[in-house]
Amino acid sequence: MREPTGFHEYASANRDRLVRFGWLLTGDHQAAEDLAQAALERVWLRWERVSRGGNVDAYVHKVMTSTHLSWRRRRWHGEQPTDFAADPSAFHHLGDSDAHAAWDDRDALLRTLDTLPPRQRAVIVLRYFLDLSEAACAEALSCTPGTVKSQTAKALRTLRAASVVAAHEGGGDR
Repeated sequence: MREPTGFHEYASANRDRLVRFGWLLTGDHQAAEDLAQAALERVWLRWERVSRGGNVDAYVHKVMTSTHLSWRRRRWHGEQPTDFAADPSAFHHLGDSDAHAAWDDRDALLRTLDTLPPRQRAVIVLRYFLDLSEAACAEALSCTPGTVKSQTAKALRTLRAASVVAAHEGGGDR
């Protein structure tokens, strides 16, 4: 079977970004790579139609989100990581005390994200990482904007209770 025109370029240019998005959804690098690969496989099958439709990224995000949620519905989820490698050097541009504080904040946020149900985590990633509107999130999750609002509120309540969002909020809820 021939490769659809433009797919290879899209996949090559966006792979790292899709893996990062997948990591935010899953919390696991290997699962993120698997999720990005599975999504690209599904997109490849429909590439001609998707690429003509205009917003390829929105379609890919929807495929990744729905695939992740369907994987989470399975009874067995495979091995679950219990910890991840700490790398405060990622914040080397900050002073020593600021770098460690930033790492601690990031660590606390990621650990709390891991406690969220998959749909709430997906809403937080779509709203705050991809900066999507409620309507775009609803489309990506195949639900109503009201569901996005309620899932966002529940997730933020959990994150606030763990005291990981207070320092990072610039205003109220989005």
